[in-house]
Parts: sequence; structure tokens; C-alpha cells
Amino acid sequence: MRIVTRPLSDFTSDKVDLNGFAGGNGSLFVRDGVGIAGSASATRVAATEARGFLDSLQIDDRVQSPGSGPVLLGAIPFDSNDQHDFILPHVSLVKSVDGRAWVTTVDDAEPNFVTPQEPAAVAASYTVQPGVSVDHYLEAVKQARDAVRAGSITKAVIARDIVINASAPIDVYAVLLRLRSSFGSSYRYLVDDFIGASPELLVAVDNGAISSHPLAGTAPRTGDPQTDSTLAAKLLSSEKNQIEHRVVIDMVHDTLLPFCSYLDWQPEPSVMQVANVQHLGTLMQGMLSKPFMHVLDAAMMLSPTPALGGFPKHEALNLINQYEGIDRGRYGGAVGWFDQNGNGAFAVAIRCAQLSSDRASARLFAGGGIVADSEPTAELAETQAKFQAMLAAIIRP
Repeated sequence: MRIVTRPLSDFTSDKVDLNGFAGGNGSLFVRDGVGIAGSASATRVAATEARGFLDSLQIDDRVQSPGSGPVLLGAIPFDSNDQHDFILPHVSLVKSVDGRAWVTTVDDAEPNFVTPQEPAAVAASYTVQPGVSVDHYLEAVKQARDAVRAGSITKAVIARDIVINASAPIDVYAVLLRLRSSFGSSYRYLVDDFIGASPELLVAVDNGAISSHPLAGTAPRTGDPQTDSTLAAKLLSSEKNQIEHRVVIDMVHDTLLPFCSYLDWQPEPSVMQVANVQHLGTLMQGMLSKPFMHVLDAAMMLSPTPALGGFPKHEALNLINQYEGIDRGRYGGAVGWFDQNGNGAFAVAIRCAQLSSDRASARLFAGGGIVADSEPTAELAETQAKFQAMLAAIIRP
């Protein structure tokens, strides 16, 4: 298998949109216009064989930059021991933060830069129903809270799911465009009918520079600046949310630090706002010690973070398995890409939907961190706010 990477100018001088290149059947990982899009056709590789597969390829790379040459995209499931694959698009388009762009092709594949037509209006109807019942979810929250109060765990994340059924196939390209409109600064992704817009960077590696931006602790946004400012101030001063956040950043920091020559982080969390909610976030940036850690190793070590699992990890995951009552699949894991040299980026797989193969239905997930002061009805309201991102993108008004 021969891989050829060329600057975009070798193919066309037109501006190419990553969303358009992926369309509704390709693959995508993009934030603020920077990222990678792949064609619909792809070679699939088991995660356990992914790095050996990349090393076996014949590569002609005239860009020599993170993300050039062969790039694999995929999702690590919540239970990373579950079998999972990565895909090598037969044609991929990359846009870098410095404004450059390039195309990578497999064998004789030809790039197609024709942007899909704007999605047509569809008079579809939708039904929304719970997966796990609300009563079951509330009881699971109580069990997690009681375990924290008893001192057996510090935090556990309890999630629930809802299912959307559509009278016509869901237009994935239209969903991507709506996510771009509302969540352009989130990590928007499409891999194997798994679609979403995550605000949270799990880990990124760029020629040895490593970064992570853990989020934990959530408040709603109303659209009114004064009200949202008041809610943000309450979020920052909330002992419950500060405890939830501290558990996450301590774990990420302690996991990455042994592999770094230095690792800096914000002394106090800041508030990150997205369209429908706001979170406590702490940015971490550092430099890896040589030999550089592979981004996939970092993602596997960090996932699932306490923001999606809990702490201590083993005890929290046992509690989730015992009480939550859903199969999370890819939700709560990680989604992203990596190249032959270990560069890449993974976002936490949240604000997502798993589409059915016929795209007639979508399963959405949302959860929250449970600590000693958690109230079940307040946690339910938090999940309702988090569902809005994907609900609004799939169900047009």
C-alpha cells in the first residue's frame, strides 16, 4: 500500500471545507476549521495492529508535518478493552493551524473536492424516548452519592441515554453543518456513524508538545449575559463542582507528568462556555521527555477520565457497571486521530450520538459527576441541558 502526501496547491487552489469533504459518509475531526477529513472509502485496522500497520506502509510525504502521511481516525470505547478499530481514509484532507493544507491518497485514489449541495428541507417527524428509565437513573445517582458519603469512592459519573426515532433517514451532513454553526470551537467529529461536538480535549501531541484541557463541573447557559455571568460565578464558587473538577485535573496531571520534562497548568480553573452549558476547565501544557510518548498511549492511559468514569477508577467503574444500566459503547471514551510519528489529538467522546446503520434512529448520552452533595433531580436537569447540543442538531425546529 503506497501513501502519497502533497501540499493542497498540487491539486487545486480552491478553498476546501473539511465538513464538505467528509460529507455525510466520510470521517471528520475538526475544531475552528483545523483538523482532518476523510473520504467515505477507507481501510479498517484493529487498534492492536494500528501502529504496526502504519510502519508497514510505503510513504511518499512531501509535507513532513504532524498529520501528514498516513493518518488513522477512530474512537476508543468507554471500556477500552472492547474491540475497536481505526480507519485509514483512501483520501484525506488536512488543514493545519498555520494555514497550510495537504492531501493524502492511498494507492491510486483520486481526491474529489466537490462540496455537497446544501441539505434540502425534509419534513420528517421525530419521537424521543428514554433508554434507561428516569427512575432507574435517579436511583443510580442515589447509589453513587451514598457510596461517596460512605467513603468508598470520591466520585462516580452516572449517565443515561435517550433514543430519537426519525420518519426519514437523518441527514448527517446537515447535522455536521448545524454543529459547526453552534459549536465551531468544539471538537466536531464523525467516525463510523458516531457523531458529536466535544468541548473537551483529552490529549494532543505535536512534535513532543503535549496538552490537555480537562473539564468537570457544569452549569447551564440561558442566553442572557447577566444571568449566565451569575451562573458562572456560582459555578466557580461551588464546593461540589470544585471537588468534582479537582479529582479530574489531579488524575490527568499525575498521569502525564512522569512522561514530561515539564508540565504547566492553570492554578485555578476557568469557565469554558459552549452554546448550551458552561464548564470548569483547566488547561495543561508541557513538553514530553524523549523518547516522546505516543498520543495513542496517552489517550489509552487517560480514558476514561474521572470526568466520565470516576475516582478511584476501578471502584467507580464497578459501581457504574452495577447501577447505571446502559451500555455506553463509545460514549465517555475518546475520539481522534494519530499519525505514524505519534502525533495526534483525542477529544473526550461526549455531546454525541450513535446513529443506526440505516440512520433512522440515534442514541444520545449525557451524564454528570456524583459527589457527596449531589442531588438526583439537579443531576437530571444537568443531563437535560447536555442533551440539547445533539437534540438541536438532529431535530430541526
